[in-house]
Amino acid sequence: MGEDVKNGRIWDAYLTERDKQVFASSGFGARAGFGKKPALLIIDVSYGFAGDKPEPILDAIKRWSNSCGAESWDAISVIGTLAEAFRGKKLPVIYTTGQTRPDGWDMGSWSWKNTRTGESVPRPTQTLDANEIVAQIKPAPQDIMIYKQKPSGFFGSNLASYLQLLGADSVIVTGTTTSGCVRATVIDAFSLNFRVAIAEDGCFDRSQASHAVNLCDMHAKYADVLPAAEILAHVSTLPDDLFPGLPKAPVTDGAHLRLVSSS
Repeated sequence: MGEDVKNGRIWDAYLTERDKQVFASSGFGARAGFGKKPALLIIDVSYGFAGDKPEPILDAIKRWSNSCGAESWDAISVIGTLAEAFRGKKLPVIYTTGQTRPDGWDMGSWSWKNTRTGESVPRPTQTLDANEIVAQIKPAPQDIMIYKQKPSGFFGSNLASYLQLLGADSVIVTGTTTSGCVRATVIDAFSLNFRVAIAEDGCFDRSQASHAVNLCDMHAKYADVLPAAEILAHVSTLPDDLFPGLPKAPVTDGAHLRLVSSS
């Protein structure tokens, strides 16, 4: 991490000189490296967190209380590029999003810390479901969807078992929020001994300080925080036969729809 400080990172402006010296001397922030069989995780990139268009966050949150504003859409463009690269190499692309009862009863502890939580529950007057993945990066038929109710994509879900079924040994994490659901997912992946990388420009948060400082902390202890360009360069070197057990993608054959191998 000392080398990263020299090169300059997004979090440098938020660190004291003492912090920089501690990171430079303590051994944290070593490069863990990519795994051999990565899966892409796209965490909660839904209308509820991105809004329905790029706009300043103080405008966006008037209609979407959880929106992260225009920065969401900068990251969405990056995420879309990563997703296409993974699909092109026949690597897993896995999405998470929230799921609640129509009456919101099962939101539980989410309501304890935010007075506007009820607005996240889909309502008949909404034209878009807050939990729907934004159309610009909507899942392809062969992609995997994980529904969750708490921050981590692993908590109470099938994510770990699906990664095991696929034979993945590592995850590339993108999405939102950096300080919330992304961080919780990263820590659980680390705890399960997956190698973890985070696309720095493929994550977003409603708080600029929280975004930067949490990237710093995750890079120090749990993951390699990298620009998407470096991740794309690595993906380009991988063979396209690492995951023969991927779900099969439906394709159109004339007037009929049939299932074919992803190869």
